[in-house]
Amino acid sequence: MEPYLTHGVIHWNKEIYTSSRHQLIGEEPLSIRVQGKPYSVVMRTPGDESAHAAGFCLAEGIIDTPEDIKVISCCDGTDSNVVTITLAESRQSKITEVLERRGFISQTSCGICGKEIVKDLYQSIQPIKNNVQIDAGTALESLENLSNHQPLRNLTRASHAAALYTSDFKLLSAAEDVGRHNALDKAIGKVFLNHTLDKASLLILSSRISYELVQKAARARIPLILAFSRPTSLAVELASKLSMTLACLAKGGGLYIFCGENRFII
Repeated sequence: MEPYLTHGVIHWNKEIYTSSRHQLIGEEPLSIRVQGKPYSVVMRTPGDESAHAAGFCLAEGIIDTPEDIKVISCCDGTDSNVVTITLAESRQSKITEVLERRGFISQTSCGICGKEIVKDLYQSIQPIKNNVQIDAGTALESLENLSNHQPLRNLTRASHAAALYTSDFKLLSAAEDVGRHNALDKAIGKVFLNHTLDKASLLILSSRISYELVQKAARARIPLILAFSRPTSLAVELASKLSMTLACLAKGGGLYIFCGENRFII
C-alpha cells in the first residue's frame, strides 16, 4: 500500500475550471491485535505499521518497555492492515484489566481495508439525491471567513471548527472543539435539536476531510463539504459513492474540487 494516491481534480481559479492531478494522503484502517485477539481498529496513513502498533500499545498501557513484546508481526498478504502483538509471559499477567477494556473492536478477519469500509457505509447510507447548487464565489468567501466564527481559536490558536449553512449561505450553526470530529458533531447536533437539519446544505471545516467526517455529513444528509485542507483518498472515494461534493482551498486562490462539481455555479 502506498501512503498517497493520485486523483483527478478540478481547479476553479475564480474564473475558469481546469483539470489536474493531485496527491491525496492515504487513509486505511489498521487492526491491532494483542495475544491473537482484536484490540482496536484505528485509521491511519499506510506505513510503519509495526512502529504504529508499538506506539499505540505503549500509550494504552499494554506495554512499558520493548522487552514486553515477544513478537510483533504483520499479516502476510498484499497489504499490512493487520498487526499482531504477542506479549512476553512476564507482561501478560500484569495487564489483565487493560486487555479487558478493549477499544473499538470491529473487523476480525485479515481482509479489513478501506474498500470494505466504503462498501459497508454505502449499504447503510443512501446516496444524497439533493442536487442543490450554490455560488462558488460566495462559498469560497464563507470558507475564507470561517475564523469569524472561531472565538475560541482566536483566544487559544488551538481549536477546530465546523459551520453549517443553508444553500443561500445563512449560517445555521458553528462549533469549535480541540477535535475536528467533535466540532462537527456539535455543529450538527445544534441544528438537529432545533429541527433545522433539513435546511443544511453546506458544511465548512477548518481541517482536512477524513472519511469519518464524510460519513457524519452523509448521515446528516449534507451534500457539500468545503475545507481548508485536502481530503484523504478514502474520503473522496466515499463521497463519490454517496454523490456528495468535496472541495478545499486551492493554492494561489480558488477551490480544488474533488467530486460533485455540478453543485457549484460560477
